[in-house]
Amino acid sequence: MMKHLRITVDGKIYDVLVEDLTDDSGGTLYPAPGTMAAAQAPRAATVAPPPSAPTAAPAATGGGGDGDKLAPLGGVVVEICVKIGDAVKAGDRVATIEAMKMKTAVSAHRDGTVSAIPVKVGDAVDAGQSLMTIS
Repeated sequence: MMKHLRITVDGKIYDVLVEDLTDDSGGTLYPAPGTMAAAQAPRAATVAPPPSAPTAAPAATGGGGDGDKLAPLGGVVVEICVKIGDAVKAGDRVATIEAMKMKTAVSAHRDGTVSAIPVKVGDAVDAGQSLMTIS
């Protein structure tokens, strides 16, 4: 069974899929002949207690307000299609990010005017980082 989890490591947020490999039948698992000398008892997992309150990502990653267009995934900015002062409509392509040799078009999420672009072509960005502000 796959579980979707969102975890934060050193202030960076990651979405992960985790497969549960436990035996749900409650029975004993035995190794296939010749694969192990003897079955080993599983060790108890050590689980860290959850933080008392969620912490916000550092300001450097951007997190942005309502007007910020956020990176949908981590990658490298390969194209910025607008400049400060340009009018854009929702759905207009405003940038392109490349991750693992695949390019992803980034579209404006609202009508407005581009008022800030804190990244430039060649910058590495994290998922959720502000690419530009549209006001």
